Amino acid sequence: MAASNAKCTRLTGSLVKQLLDSVDSVLFDCDGVIWRGDQAIPGAPDVINLLKKNGKRVFFVTNNSTKTRKMYADKLATLGFNASEEEVFGTAYCSAMYLKSVAKIQGKVYLVGSNAMKQEIENVGIQTTGVGPDPISGVQIDWANVSLDPEVKAVVVGFDQHFSYMKLNRALQYLCNPSCLFVGTNTDTRLPLEGEKAVPGTGCLVKAVETAAQRPAQVVGKPSNFMFDCVAKQFGLDPARALMVGDRLDTDIMLGTNCGLKTLLTLTGVSTVADAEDHLKSGCPNRAGMVPDYYIDTIAELLPALQG
Repeated sequence: MAASNAKCTRLTGSLVKQLLDSVDSVLFDCDGVIWRGDQAIPGAPDVINLLKKNGKRVFFVTNNSTKTRKMYADKLATLGFNASEEEVFGTAYCSAMYLKSVAKIQGKVYLVGSNAMKQEIENVGIQTTGVGPDPISGVQIDWANVSLDPEVKAVVVGFDQHFSYMKLNRALQYLCNPSCLFVGTNTDTRLPLEGEKAVPGTGCLVKAVETAAQRPAQVVGKPSNFMFDCVAKQFGLDPARALMVGDRLDTDIMLGTNCGLKTLLTLTGVSTVADAEDHLKSGCPNRAGMVPDYYIDTIAELLPALQG
């Protein structure tokens, strides 16, 4: 591509068309990029719909494990995006794909997660146990001898609003068996909400189980390559002709860097240009992976080049 090799360049003017001409596929994170909460980012549906009209393939790649692909497709449609279930890759679906095609587990999953995850995992023919509250009773020796399902071959940790000491304990007891697989959906530590508020993210739950089990989880979500591999395998994507658009440097941009995609930071979500410039100046190779090729205030700024 003729554009300058400088990282962290503001994407404006003729650069927009140059970048779009250099890719066949565009992967978008969702929250903070195409919508915020239940509101589409102004202009975002037009951007997605025009990219498709111009022959680009568009995918939605999210670390949120609380929705099925169908729930995402429904939300996209409601907000005016032209999108299908097959284009949605969330960590609920990708975890199911990991269990089925990579780990090839023969048995059940102890799931610390949502009903949506349960649905996606059961959709690929794997049974789950554990969804819903798990109240505590008895004393410590009872907890250590809690009844376990002998068919469980993996522990999977996603977002679980019913996370509790008993669930943490049950996960530990399963994971004391070294042959039990341990999968985490993602490591996002906080979920940012409107008005500078935040709540604990799935990363907190994964870290708690890792700490108890004294072993690391295999993480399927961004920035793990597995997330892109999921899309690339199904659709035959060439990473050199793909663009990752996201609002988080540590997940979206890092995924793009890890997988050899072009990267675009949009400033409608979590990370700032100052954050990116700090990583750039740090001289640290790991932090360099979090520096985007380009940044933009909002993806709506892609519209003039698309309407051209």
